[in-house]
Amino acid sequence: MKTSFIYFFVMLFVLQSSAQDVLVTKGKIEYEKKVNMHKELEASADGDDSWVLEIKKSIPQYSTSYFDLYFENGKTLYKPGREIVSAQKPPEWIMGPASDNIVFHDLDKQEDISLKKVFESNFLVQDSVRKIKWQITFDKRTIAGFECRKAVAIIMDSVYVVAFYTDEIATSGGPESFSGLPGMILGVAIPRINTTWFATKLELVSVKAEDISPPKKGKKVNNKELMAQLQTAMKDWGKFGKRNIWHVML
Repeated sequence: MKTSFIYFFVMLFVLQSSAQDVLVTKGKIEYEKKVNMHKELEASADGDDSWVLEIKKSIPQYSTSYFDLYFENGKTLYKPGREIVSAQKPPEWIMGPASDNIVFHDLDKQEDISLKKVFESNFLVQDSVRKIKWQITFDKRTIAGFECRKAVAIIMDSVYVVAFYTDEIATSGGPESFSGLPGMILGVAIPRINTTWFATKLELVSVKAEDISPPKKGKKVNNKELMAQLQTAMKDWGKFGKRNIWHVML
């Protein structure tokens, strides 16, 4: 009898350990994107900010939207998800450009294909996956039921990024252009542009070919060419122009 009990507890330990070692390799993650519109307006003001005070009275403080990330076999596709019906939806010019991006990553080939709407133009940005020099910390946070570790980085020379990733999901992807950590990025915060992305749930669904196909339409450019066009178009826009470029080039 004693031997049977010992065998039972040993097998239970083995089964629990094996379950913890199982990695998620495919599925769909929903992200909630939040932008503090009031702070964005304040940060965009040059000199006289009386107009900012008036606009803040007519729009909600936060703009919330949802995106889905499909992933399987080293490929990810990030695109707009479910819509929120809001009586106080901010005007498009306040939302800024490239707020509904579609981003495809082939992480094995290190290829990035993104569809970005910049005011009246649609750009199909084809380039290599952005190289980010992450610094992994010991801080942890639970997101959508997964234990995540914090990492930080600087992009575009001066934009500070905080990310949270889990090694329980094998794919090294994330929302927008963020990747390069040893697991899936489930949370991103960029204080400079008052924006966050946090996963709300993971669905273990079968990923169809159309769920993970890259966008195909738009004016073809690479990141360097897009940056040059933005800088030329917005050179006289002051803080507002610089902030728009940060949003587009995420």
